[in-house]
Amino acid sequence: MAPNKSNNTQLRNFRIVALAEGISYLLLLFIAMPLKYLMDYPLAVKYVGWAHGLLFIGYMGLLLSCWLTYGWRISRIAFFSFASLVPFLPFVVEKQLKKESI
Repeated sequence: MAPNKSNNTQLRNFRIVALAEGISYLLLLFIAMPLKYLMDYPLAVKYVGWAHGLLFIGYMGLLLSCWLTYGWRISRIAFFSFASLVPFLPFVVEKQLKKESI
């Protein structure tokens, strides 16, 4: 079931969190981890990791909420869950959700 224009706040929030989660994942993998292992600066992983962890929990919580609200198929939930684990795929999720919310 597609969301209507008057009830797309939840979808917009999920898009924002998907985008932020994707960015935090890339920061963790490509900036914080190299800083930790190449420059002996573990605090980068600590702080970026915490932010990413909170965003991941928010992503999964909003995914569950959207599933219940919009009645998404289980295949979509599985893809969106998988997307949160693979770098750059959260941006695909955000782009797809943006098309639906217009």
